[in-house]
Amino acid sequence: MSDSSAVKKRVLVVDDNAINRRLAVAFVTRLGMSSEEAEDGPTALARLSAERFDIVLLDISMPGMSGEEVLARLRADVKFNGLRVIAYTAHALPEEKQSLVEAGFDDLLIKPINLKAVESVLADYLKS
Repeated sequence: MSDSSAVKKRVLVVDDNAINRRLAVAFVTRLGMSSEEAEDGPTALARLSAERFDIVLLDISMPGMSGEEVLARLRADVKFNGLRVIAYTAHALPEEKQSLVEAGFDDLLIKPINLKAVESVLADYLKS
């Protein structure tokens, strides 16, 4: 499911676990999107301030600065209006999706991930 518009989409994968980051990057790349990595919240905020990204896969449970704190900072800054932020976690049940959406996340991706799950969560973005 790769088309010319998807190639233009840039995804930042934020996860303190290197293996999880690389797996997500591999799936995003396979879907025809460009991806970069950040290993923690402060690095993610710095990358997002310096570069344009369309989508962030944001791990919830990270040491130091949680995904919720990163999200709160992003949602408080008008510069990031329109940025799609997807909660990316092993610590949420599918029924918790509503509370994450109410917190400001656009969607939920539950680890362990696979290509089909990533494609499903990014389907709307692949079309636009």
